[in-house]
Amino acid sequence: MKVRASIKADTSKGDKIVRRRGRIYVINKIDPNRKQRQKGPGRKK
Repeated sequence: MKVRASIKADTSKGDKIVRRRGRIYVINKIDPNRKQRQKGPGRKK
């Protein structure tokens, strides 16, 4: 998974932007290698 400061999603290639636990993810069911995550706040202990 690529971790980036800013993520780009290409919907024509099947990318979807999803927000989970305060972080933004790009998921792709057609091509799973296109996964991306935007750096978010640190996890609380």
